[in-house]
Amino acid sequence: MTVSVLNQSGVLNRITGLFTRRQFNIESITVGPTEAEGISKMTFVVNVEDDRKMEQLTKQLNKQIDVLKVSDITDQAIVIRELALIKVISTPQTRGEIKGIIEPFRATIVDVAKDSVTVQIAGNFEKVETIIDLLRPYGIKEISRTGITALPRGSQKSVTDFKQYTILN
Repeated sequence: MTVSVLNQSGVLNRITGLFTRRQFNIESITVGPTEAEGISKMTFVVNVEDDRKMEQLTKQLNKQIDVLKVSDITDQAIVIRELALIKVISTPQTRGEIKGIIEPFRATIVDVAKDSVTVQIAGNFEKVETIIDLLRPYGIKEISRTGITALPRGSQKSVTDFKQYTILN
């Protein structure tokens, strides 16, 4: 689900509060500016098994102040990405092995320290999880993940007309 909003103080709090009141667990959330000045896009990953509950959530979100557009992109062809930074314990001897593991994933080493390397990976959830599992035997010191962000694929209608207050299903 994506929600386009006016970039105003308190908007994120009001929207996440609505999820809390309706007892929806947010599995992932990303927020960032869009191509339109003053407008941000929020991407929520929420496990909703009941279509009626999803419809109710969408209606409630559309009623919120500063919400311009709510899009349920669940059933659309979408591009999904997540960024992860993974700090892995390494020695000069294991750095080559780690590099060999991450290359097929198009991941990169973005920092090298005496006792660790930091790997950057972007991809879908499964890709990120797989590389984490492969690096785990070396010892993971720290992980930071952005959460999932998504856009409908290019062959579909663009979600950029913020003057329309419609729901895309």
